[in-house]
Amino acid sequence: MSTRLSIIVIWLCFITLLCMGIVMVASTGLCASVPHGESPSTFVYKQCGFGFMGLVLALAISVVDYHRIRKFVWLFWGVAVVLLILCYVPGIGLTINGEQRWIRVPGFTFQPSEIAKIAMMVAMAHWYTTHREVAGTFIKGFAQPGALIFGFPLALILFEKDMGTAAALAMSGFCIMYVAGARGWLMLLALLLGSLVLYDMATGNANRMERIYAWLDPQSFSQGAGRQQWIAILAFARGGITGVGLGDGIEKYGNLPFAHTDFIFAEVGEEWGLLGSLGVLMLFTMMTIAGIVLAIRTQDTFGRLLATGLVCTIFWPALLNMAVVTSLLPNTGLPLPLISYGGTNLVFTIASIGILTSIQRHTPVVRQSYWPLRRLQQNPKL
Repeated sequence: MSTRLSIIVIWLCFITLLCMGIVMVASTGLCASVPHGESPSTFVYKQCGFGFMGLVLALAISVVDYHRIRKFVWLFWGVAVVLLILCYVPGIGLTINGEQRWIRVPGFTFQPSEIAKIAMMVAMAHWYTTHREVAGTFIKGFAQPGALIFGFPLALILFEKDMGTAAALAMSGFCIMYVAGARGWLMLLALLLGSLVLYDMATGNANRMERIYAWLDPQSFSQGAGRQQWIAILAFARGGITGVGLGDGIEKYGNLPFAHTDFIFAEVGEEWGLLGSLGVLMLFTMMTIAGIVLAIRTQDTFGRLLATGLVCTIFWPALLNMAVVTSLLPNTGLPLPLISYGGTNLVFTIASIGILTSIQRHTPVVRQSYWPLRRLQQNPKL
C-alpha cells in the first residue's frame, strides 16, 4: 500500500465515522437535550459545527509542511501543560461527575487533555528525532523523555481523575518509544510501575473499587455503579444481528446515561446491530492499519514517529471505549473518537488527521519497511 492510498483510506474511514457519529448524535441527542432543557436539535447543530471546524483546521494544517511544527514544539508543549494545570485552579477548572478535566471559558468549556495529546506526540517525536543516536540509552532514550516530556503532563491528566485518557496516552507514548528504539525491558518496567500506580489509585478510592466490582458482576450492580454497562449489554442484546432500526432504540430514553457521549457505541449496537458494531470496529481497524503503513513508509524520522503517535491517539481510545461499553474493561469514562458528542475531542482528532495528511504530502517515502527505528540510526540523513 502506497502512502497516497493510505491517506485516502484514512480520510474515507474518518469521513464515514464522522457522518455515522452525527447520525447517532441526532438519534440520541433528543434524550440528552431534555435534562438540559435544550432543543433536541442543539446537539446535532453543535456536533456539525465542531466537525466543520475540525475539517477546516485539518485542511489548513495539511497544506503546511509539518516540519515547521518543530520550531514551536516546546512552546506548544508548554502551553498544553499550563492548560492542564489550570484545570486545578478554582474558578477556572470545572469539575463534572467528580472529574476535574475541563476549563471554563466565557461561552464554552474544553478539555486541555485533547490539546495535550497532540503536543505530547509532537514533543516525543521531536526529542527522539534529535537524539536518535542515543535512543537505546537509559538517560536520554528513556528517563528524560519518559519522566519529563511525557510523564509530567500524563501525571496531570491522571490526577484529573481521567484514567481512561491517561491509559490511552501511556500506550501511545510506549508505541513511539518502541518505534524510536528505546529498550524494551525499560518500557516493561515502566508499564509494571504504572500498573501498580493505577492499582493503588483504584483500591484507594471507594468509587473506583465499586466500578471494578460492577464490571465483574454488572447485573448485581445494575442499579448503581454498573448501570451503564448493564444497560449497554441489554442494548446489544436487543439489537441482535441487524439492529432495531435507526432512531428506534429504547435504552437511550432515560435508561442509558451518557448515551450520546461515552456509551454511544451501545446505541450503535442497538440500532445498527452486530453488523453496524463490527462496521465501526472495521473502520477504526482500517484507519489504524493505513496509518501504520503511512508511518512505516515515511522516510523522515520525525514524520514516522509523529504519524505513529497520532495514529495511536485515535486507535487506543477507540479500542478502550468499545472494550468498556462491551464490558471487557471497567468503566473509564472515555469517548469514542469521531462518533461521541464532544467538541474538543472531535476538533483535535480531526486535526490529527490533518497532520497525518501533511506528513504524507511533505515527505519522501521508502521502498522498504524499517521497523523499529533503531535500524535507521546508522543513517544520519534520516
